[in-house]
Amino acid sequence: MTTTVAVVGSTGSIGTQTLEVVAARPERYRVTVLAAGSKLDELVAQAETVRPDVVALADQSRLDELRDRLPAGVEVVGGPSALADVATIADVTVNGVVGFAGLPVTLACLGAGRRLALANKESLIAAGPVVQRARTTQGAELLPVDSEHAAIHQCLRSSGRDRSVHRLQLTASGGPFRGWTAAQLEAVTVEAALEHPTWSMGPKITVDSSTLMNKGLEVIEANELFGRPAGSLGYGIDIDDIEVVVHPQSIVHSMVTFDDGSTIAQLSHPDMRLPIAYCLAHPDRSDVAYGRIDWTELGRLDFEPPDRASFPCLDLAYEAGRVGGTAPAWLSAANEVAVAGFLEGRISWSAIAGVIEAAMGHHDGAPADSLDAVLDGDARARAHAEEALC
Repeated sequence: MTTTVAVVGSTGSIGTQTLEVVAARPERYRVTVLAAGSKLDELVAQAETVRPDVVALADQSRLDELRDRLPAGVEVVGGPSALADVATIADVTVNGVVGFAGLPVTLACLGAGRRLALANKESLIAAGPVVQRARTTQGAELLPVDSEHAAIHQCLRSSGRDRSVHRLQLTASGGPFRGWTAAQLEAVTVEAALEHPTWSMGPKITVDSSTLMNKGLEVIEANELFGRPAGSLGYGIDIDDIEVVVHPQSIVHSMVTFDDGSTIAQLSHPDMRLPIAYCLAHPDRSDVAYGRIDWTELGRLDFEPPDRASFPCLDLAYEAGRVGGTAPAWLSAANEVAVAGFLEGRISWSAIAGVIEAAMGHHDGAPADSLDAVLDGDARARAHAEEALC
């Protein structure tokens, strides 16, 4: 039986790698939906290769051009809600949209009772309680694409129904600036921040990795996925039971330690196609190998604590996770503004954390009890972060 796949954010890193996974097993998967924000040329090229049923473009101003360039018979959907509109069509939707813009895709897919392969961590971080409600929809299933959370999912799955989880360990490469002095960090350039030592990712996520904010956001995401006592994946732990460990080789993607002292880890060479394939094939496993290790050549595995003084974004994320409510939404929004400011040359790399902290100082403790509350928090945090950029 062929599984239909919607790739939302198809022109980004996760989207293009999803298409590679599908192409490796065309008899098992069929891409029926391609969706992107604005990269029309790339989207058209993908459609010519994949031949989907539906193509969506959020940039409404270029819809006529898109229609003229697509193969005959392909339906075109456009406008601000287009990405969410097409997230309900296929058996599995891969949400590879970057940033807060991916939230409507997450809610639409889960609300339609579909499987969501989630690479958009901001959905769970900014709107965790809202997403949790959507996850209760009959048929809805959320599987994490992030390599760390996919690793934890696999480790927990290997333990069956055992709920005696003591700690979760999220591994971090340490980014390109691991071990740098304060003086070196003051002089970080955009080009240097975009040179990740092990992963190939988009600019925003790569900068987040360099500040360790990416890891902090993943801590909040892990708490939403696995920490809540309610729900099928709840393991009764809280955010302070989730530990970050720097592992520069990026071979161990994360670990779970149980009450009896045993630790289960998932290991592979860095390759995002592995967690993507895991999400598409679940509950089976992919029969195409990605990141397979030759144990005779592996060498060494190193682990160390993160340098929290040099990378304060990590503690900012922990604090937002402890506060809860709309605090993670504020954190995510302020970080997006700060990173954009750095990429645009408006602030230095070392000023990113200060912009976020300044915006978070205005957080009013509001609960994330509705989508409107989350949207309001996001907008207010962006405004305060913009003020801090000036």
